[in-house]
Amino acid sequence: MLIDTHAHYDDKRFNSDRDEIIKSVKNSGVDLIINAGASIKSSKASLELSKKYDFIYATAGVHPHDAERTPDNTLEILAGLLENKKAVAVGEIGFDFYHDFSNRDSQRYWFKKQMGFAADVNYPVVIHDRDAHGETLETVKKYKLTGVFHCFAGSVEMARELVKLGYMMSFGGVATFANAKTCIEALKAIPAEYIMLETDCPYLSPHPKRGERNDSRNLRIIAEKIAQIKNMDAHDLINKTGENAVRCFKLDKF
Repeated sequence: MLIDTHAHYDDKRFNSDRDEIIKSVKNSGVDLIINAGASIKSSKASLELSKKYDFIYATAGVHPHDAERTPDNTLEILAGLLENKKAVAVGEIGFDFYHDFSNRDSQRYWFKKQMGFAADVNYPVVIHDRDAHGETLETVKKYKLTGVFHCFAGSVEMARELVKLGYMMSFGGVATFANAKTCIEALKAIPAEYIMLETDCPYLSPHPKRGERNDSRNLRIIAEKIAQIKNMDAHDLINKTGENAVRCFKLDKF
């Protein structure tokens, strides 16, 4: 199965043609999409998309960008959202020390709160980690959880630590970039059983479409590049990453 494990079709950049694009994605051979929540508002929108389209699933969580603006009753709201049968994970959550749109103490507070919440409700997590590799790794080690580091950008050493912890790592358009040395090194080192595919659309379009609005129809370009890096047949890579996504998000229950 060809599965886009991280997309943002609720993003305003799809407002003018969202239904048309999603239908085109389905017709292109993409089997499943997981639309990632990044705030209470976008988590609700993600779940609405999952209700409308049978091949879309959703996550619910608060991104580090929104940590300072997160209401005190957030966990109560997330618990209600996760009652939806097509909600498959808590996320995306984590640290973003590159933009620092929220102060780091707020990021730490809500990352830990949501990790503890995910452990309580027994859901996998979708981790956002930008320029915070060491602290992110130390934080996830404190919780007995599994899930995925989306758009993985860490080192080979970090990847090996995550494999020991049982985490997946997903890769998107960055793997096709000419300057993606760290990403390629990690991909070569990670066993295929721990790799998933994503677009992070509308962001991070793969080469040769870099700079354009991204969507899941580009997932096959990413798969072919990662298969080349892994010295695998593209069909086998797609099947393996699909199996990994089913296992990570427990999609076989649907």
